[in-house]
Amino acid sequence: MKLASLCSDQPDGRLIVVSRDLSLVADASAIAPNLLTTLQQWETTAPALQKLYDRLNAGDCPDAQAFDAQACAAPLPRAPQWCDASAFLNHGRLMEQAFNSEPIPLFDTVPVMYQGASDDFLGPTTDVPLPREEHGIDFEGEFGVIVGPVPMACSAAQALASVRLVVQLNDWSLRALGPHEMKTGFGFLQAKPSTSFAPVAVTPDELGAAWLNGRVHLQLHVEWNGAHFGHPHGGEMNFGFGELIAHAARTRRLSAGTLIGSGTVSNVARSAGSACIAERRVIEMIDLGKASTGFMQFGDRVRMQARFEDGTAGPFGVVDQRVVEYQP
Repeated sequence: MKLASLCSDQPDGRLIVVSRDLSLVADASAIAPNLLTTLQQWETTAPALQKLYDRLNAGDCPDAQAFDAQACAAPLPRAPQWCDASAFLNHGRLMEQAFNSEPIPLFDTVPVMYQGASDDFLGPTTDVPLPREEHGIDFEGEFGVIVGPVPMACSAAQALASVRLVVQLNDWSLRALGPHEMKTGFGFLQAKPSTSFAPVAVTPDELGAAWLNGRVHLQLHVEWNGAHFGHPHGGEMNFGFGELIAHAARTRRLSAGTLIGSGTVSNVARSAGSACIAERRVIEMIDLGKASTGFMQFGDRVRMQARFEDGTAGPFGVVDQRVVEYQP
């Protein structure tokens, strides 16, 4: 099934069910007021939501409304926890070159992950206010999963079974602030503004064969100011989501609603392009001796849409946002 959250006067939004073709929605607040409650009470809410979803797809919801992405918040407007990995090793190795940093120990065998802010996720069409262009504004296209309760020290297989929903996201970065924070050893803080999400979260079965080995086998098409930027494939993750969730839960349990990100989608083949500017810049440095692509400026737009192998639109909808100068 496909779920989304309408913007409302409540911080967690209002839960809706979205039709398979993303054309219609049905109010689901009688089943659960919001998605976080849905995840916390999954055993009782999921069956009822599935019935509503089936009715909506069968044309049996007389009160159905047209789907409007602009009315949507992030599927989960705020979460108990947000842990983002760097599961595409090609991207990680390129970033080591970009930051001229020492190779990360055990990078091939132990996932790299940081804990981001989860209190202010952005919807798919919301303007993104940031303080300064000089901070090196960059987008990062990713996939993610939202889990139910995960026990401490679980196996990767147990962890993968906890996945409730799959999402598409844009993990914004401020590249000029990143190097200092990395050198402190305490991880990112100022370099990571609020993360944005495509409007629709889907159960893994909606992906069909594109959900395989804990990976999203879709291309993530990225446009910057209307120009094609890249279409890397999510299947090239070196660590699957089961391994990433288990890594996060190694020494603590995870509560229902925790989000785990894949890190920037990245492919070894240069023909796939990139899902972030920093990766393109380091490729330019490797190939041409210097970077020629600048970072985003106020007024710039980024559009992201996952697509199936045949080019048809994926199940998450579209992220289409403009960067603007923050006004106090």
